[in-house]
Amino acid sequence: MALNNFKNILRKEIERIDSLKVAKRNEKTIKGFTQDSCPRAIIKDKEYVLFNSNDYLGLRFNKEVIAAEERGTNLYGVGPGAVRFISGTTEAHKNLEKSIADFHGREDAIIFSSTFAANLSVLHALIKGQSAESLVSVNTIVISDELNHRSIIEGIRVANLPTEQKKVFKHLNYDDLEKIIADNRGRFSRVVIVTDGIFSMLGEAQNIKKIKELAEKYDSEYEEGIIVVMDDAHGVGCFGETGRGCEEEFGTRADILIGTFGKAFGADGGYAVGDQIIIDYLRESAASYIYSSPISGGNANAGVEAICIMSGPDGKNILNKLNENISLFKQKATQAGLVLATNSNHPIQPILIGDPEKTKKLIELLFHDGFLVTNINYPIVPKGRDEIRVQISALHGEKEIVDFVNACVKNAKEIGTFKKK
Repeated sequence: MALNNFKNILRKEIERIDSLKVAKRNEKTIKGFTQDSCPRAIIKDKEYVLFNSNDYLGLRFNKEVIAAEERGTNLYGVGPGAVRFISGTTEAHKNLEKSIADFHGREDAIIFSSTFAANLSVLHALIKGQSAESLVSVNTIVISDELNHRSIIEGIRVANLPTEQKKVFKHLNYDDLEKIIADNRGRFSRVVIVTDGIFSMLGEAQNIKKIKELAEKYDSEYEEGIIVVMDDAHGVGCFGETGRGCEEEFGTRADILIGTFGKAFGADGGYAVGDQIIIDYLRESAASYIYSSPISGGNANAGVEAICIMSGPDGKNILNKLNENISLFKQKATQAGLVLATNSNHPIQPILIGDPEKTKKLIELLFHDGFLVTNINYPIVPKGRDEIRVQISALHGEKEIVDFVNACVKNAKEIGTFKKK
């Protein structure tokens, strides 16, 4: 059969990926979690401390959040039934949209099945334009940070723009961004600037204030203006004084903020917040909202509860504990001679190793010692910048952090990666 020729092509690609030791399909299977104050993952009857989770506040294990999900499931059932315009929308989904809009001080919000789905549809809807007859391509230029998440890259790709309408600015380089904006005046009617807030590999923060200042400076030079989109999935809930992310940290709002309930809020699904007119337009044009089922009513209820916690004194206490843990880890790691890849104040605290084989080996040794952590290698990061992406949680205690640092040092010495300062 000719189809076997295609399968042979796939087989060779799998073999190539395996030879590079970057395969992602052999995930560890977690049977459950312990009931400790810092829950351990149970894998083959052994317990592991998590240092690889996006659940920065520990809210997925919060009893009130779990109880809220159970109430929602009892009310609405396990699944959503169908897309919202067909089967209707639940009160939980409307409450969640209002809660997250209020949390960010916006007029309205729209929720998606995931943040990946949100980026795909929001970017496509902003890059393309609605005519009276059909969806048509408009004279838009998209400018994207070079280290943006894959979901942003795919969102731009599906818009199917010509090459000259897609530009990339150097990472966190606002002079380069300004040059691109200035050089393209008179050529395009609309500019969409899109960026991550927190960059998930290094925990770096985008200065959204500088981007907005550039957008306002050149807005009148483009017939339809400049719109700034920021995906702050890793920032919202765990960054900024009250967990409002990069917008709070830098004191400026994006025109459209995209976020997630699946990281710091401990639930599931993605969202976008903005002015009413923008959200109304997205409800009529965002394909993954219109044609894809939403999160379940139970999950929506859990999201509402998580936002409620984060908006009150308990949320402030949890955030304070997270920041204390970040400071403790940085202090212990640097004192021990570990090299941190950045000076981030975010829960993402990468340890720089610089060699893909040694990074993978260190992960294996840490797993043997009872720690779950992730290695990040080229091409996700530049060559020679291979790292262990450590992710700190508010649920970690001092013992977990100190034990983890000690295990890193011990195992790094064993494989020859330890660099005492």
